[in-house]
Amino acid sequence: MRALFRLLLAALFVCACSRDEAPPPIAPAEPSLGLWVLAEGSERVLESPEKIVALIERAEALGATDLFVQVHRGGRSWFPSTHADDAPFRAMRERDPNGPEPLSDLIARAHARGLRVHAWFNCLSLAMNREPRILKTVGRGAIMVDRKGRSLLDYPEGNVPPPERGYFELETPGLWLDPAVPGVVETLAGTVADLVRAAPELDGLHLDYIRYPFALPMTPGSRFPLGLDYGYGEVARARFAEQNGGFSRGDAWDGFRRERVRELVAALRAPIPETWRMSAAVMAYADRGYLTAFQDWRRWLDEGLIDFAVAMAYTKDDRILRYQAHALRGGVAGERVWLGLGSWLFVSEPARMLEQIALARQVTPPGIALFSYDALAANPQALDALVVR
Repeated sequence: MRALFRLLLAALFVCACSRDEAPPPIAPAEPSLGLWVLAEGSERVLESPEKIVALIERAEALGATDLFVQVHRGGRSWFPSTHADDAPFRAMRERDPNGPEPLSDLIARAHARGLRVHAWFNCLSLAMNREPRILKTVGRGAIMVDRKGRSLLDYPEGNVPPPERGYFELETPGLWLDPAVPGVVETLAGTVADLVRAAPELDGLHLDYIRYPFALPMTPGSRFPLGLDYGYGEVARARFAEQNGGFSRGDAWDGFRRERVRELVAALRAPIPETWRMSAAVMAYADRGYLTAFQDWRRWLDEGLIDFAVAMAYTKDDRILRYQAHALRGGVAGERVWLGLGSWLFVSEPARMLEQIALARQVTPPGIALFSYDALAANPQALDALVVR
């Protein structure tokens, strides 16, 4: 008993000393700060060496760590490509044939200042481009078809035709590619491989529009008879029917489309170097994304298909932002979820913009991304409010 008593005393003494000598708690790391940089916004950064210099200087002044630079939009690329329409890249080279390639120049300047550069890559959205190169190789069937059998190519001005137009509208009007159609995933993966060859020094690939389109008001799944959803092309329905012994709307059909997006994510990751980080801009309402746009980004994080997600928490309602920030940070793989803020909503109210950034930082996310650099650059007052002093 005495021996046991002495052991207990010794243990208590060690614990007391440990408490006295314990190091102070480590303060949480400051979140990374990212800027989305548009290819065809007000700045058109890649089209001018002077704009590249201005971007780097402003990003450094803002304390930014990461730049998400748009290099693929509407089936067009700002790098040399044999899969996408690289007319934007060729136009840049014609303006300055003896100068450095703009994307490589931007990356070199960013790295010299300690900034990471991610290639922002729009995936399934073609915007309003009715003549993308992919239609010449894959055919008209590459474009999404709605549940009534209408191709988006036949939508007037890229939006829902009458009479449904009176009560439905496409959330993002334009043309969308169907990942269930053979050739679509392969073409996009080939375009990413072109990017890797053109700019291997990049730090990452950032996917956008990596989902199905949906109509507003949105419907949580195809089993609801009054909804309007997409992906009903002949090839997609035939693939589903072959796997399931026939075609019918419902959970299995929704899961089929969700799996097509997941396969696309995996295919786009395959060509990138191990040194790159892969990320995706995703719907902040994760359940809506899962049910309506077939974007199961939490699974992508779970399976390591992406390294981090940037949840687009664009809102003017600070209470909603607070709810979302806490839910996203505490949810599945929350330690790898950045918060994307709609800074363009507050360019005329810089104080409100700063309040939202402070609110987002309360949950110590790994990163915060602002949409967009172009909106900030167009408003010096907003830009100045963010400058690190």
